[in-house]
Amino acid sequence: MNSRLKALLRALLPVLCLTISAGHAQELAEPTPPARNTPQWITRSDIAAQLLLDVYARFYPEQAGEIGVTGVDNRVIDLGPALTERVQAAFKSTAGLLEARLPQEQNPRVRQDLEILRQDALLRAASAEADQRYLLPNFDVAEHIYGGVRALLTDQVAKERYPSAVVRLTRYAGLEAGYIPLAVLAEAQTREQLGTLGLLFPHKGELEQQMANSSQHLDGVQQLLDQFKVRGGDKALKELRGQVAAWNDFLTREVLPKAREDFRLPADLYALRLRAVGVDIPPAELAARARTAFIDIRNQMVALAPLVARDLQMESTDYRGVIRVLRSRQLEGGAALPLYRERLAAIEEIIRREKIVTLPEREAIIRLATAAESASTPSPSMHPPPFVNNQGERGEFVLPFIPPPVAGAAPGQRLEDFSFDAVAWTLTAHEARPGHELQFASMVENGVSLARALFAFNSVNVESWALYAEAEMQPYLPLDGQLIALQFRLLQAARAFLDPGLQQGEITPDEARRVLTAEVVLTAANADQELERYTFRDPGQATSYFYGYQRLLELRAQTELTLGSRFNRQRFHDFVLAQGVLPPDLLAKAVKDGFVPAELKR
Repeated sequence: MNSRLKALLRALLPVLCLTISAGHAQELAEPTPPARNTPQWITRSDIAAQLLLDVYARFYPEQAGEIGVTGVDNRVIDLGPALTERVQAAFKSTAGLLEARLPQEQNPRVRQDLEILRQDALLRAASAEADQRYLLPNFDVAEHIYGGVRALLTDQVAKERYPSAVVRLTRYAGLEAGYIPLAVLAEAQTREQLGTLGLLFPHKGELEQQMANSSQHLDGVQQLLDQFKVRGGDKALKELRGQVAAWNDFLTREVLPKAREDFRLPADLYALRLRAVGVDIPPAELAARARTAFIDIRNQMVALAPLVARDLQMESTDYRGVIRVLRSRQLEGGAALPLYRERLAAIEEIIRREKIVTLPEREAIIRLATAAESASTPSPSMHPPPFVNNQGERGEFVLPFIPPPVAGAAPGQRLEDFSFDAVAWTLTAHEARPGHELQFASMVENGVSLARALFAFNSVNVESWALYAEAEMQPYLPLDGQLIALQFRLLQAARAFLDPGLQQGEITPDEARRVLTAEVVLTAANADQELERYTFRDPGQATSYFYGYQRLLELRAQTELTLGSRFNRQRFHDFVLAQGVLPPDLLAKAVKDGFVPAELKR
């Protein structure tokens, strides 16, 4: 999924050194009302989840509003003093309240949810403490401003909410009484810690990328205001441009000269990052599993490539050469949109014919990204629907706008990995149906507890289904689509040994780049993005795809062997989706205690 769930992950996996101050606490989030006909156990679970949701809404109002919390549209993050202390206190206190409910709760599903909520609160507190201990605070001011406005200006947000985007801009700029400019607060926060011995400065590449993207993010704000015809934000945006320029100047003078070249995190901080995304085994064990899978997948590609070459009359029969030829057939501009819609229709026909999973009657949404969205997320992605107070909003499969190549650009320097015909099959299966779009739609439309939709939400629990969905579709795709599906699975295996290998100093960046370009056959531009991800953008997260897929595949195999001829693939998949995004162990228990006995009684 790459950064496809960025908005939601910022709400649920935030950088916890960045929080709202105690000021403006009178603007409380409104409680989430139970839906009509909601099972009693879900109602009880959601009442408990509100304790934790309130903490998120207080500290991360923009992201809380994006996932559906009401009453926070006018609120903005405030980088006030004693940030980490307040975060730790709030989450630890909430964990204690949730733990106190456990002995009195008799319903096993509610008890499971209480434990999910408690563990999430404890993880947030631990992450805040670790970040404070190791890292100099660094806040991407321009990206946060864009995200805060983007959360309010979309086709699926009610028009009466649009004016709040101007309120947010005004408060970000400090033009409203009681609000200090966000950039000024960010600088003060960083200055406060500059003299603390032993703190790791941001990675040089991270800072340079942040500053380079700042103008594009603010231009994206202007584009949103124009697109949705929202007036009144020009003065604030002009102020913000100057403030962000001053913030970047501060970073250039005071932080960049001391930025670190060594991207490696301390071992216990990296272990916490793995835990936060759902990986619960040691990095060495994860890497060993991934290397074995890598060789197996590559062998499958070696066998399949000559068939693709013969089918499409290519000279090269090596999988590397075949992939490069397939990738040379590039789409540009808006040409991807009709192709992906065509692929979705074909995949849905396969799903119905093969009885893979139950599809909703309504169509999935696919649209082109704006320029700012494309800069932030240059690969196809799924923008999830609000999971709280959903009013019919749906997830969106978003395709980046692919500009034509620049004359004279070196081969491979353009990000061409997601914009050719054969790749559309597996990307559609992963991001749309039967992958993330169906996964999220099932949670919204069928109803699951907030604990299982939001607070169990991590990369392992989410990506397991999307990667599994790719694999389920692969046998029914044309040969070129099958080869690219295997290439993507090869990438997931590579991520799971390259990321920990780089962080532990066992693999050099040059060695990792060779694996990505020569073996996985990524473009140089995409390989660079992958390396940024493993080293400074999101260390640990990329390992989650492989691990989540392996756990779900193990569960499928065990269930199929247990039921034998009684195993029904469609009912199994429908059951898995109905559970929300449970962690692998809890999902296995649900299948063992619920699905298997029900199937044996049929």
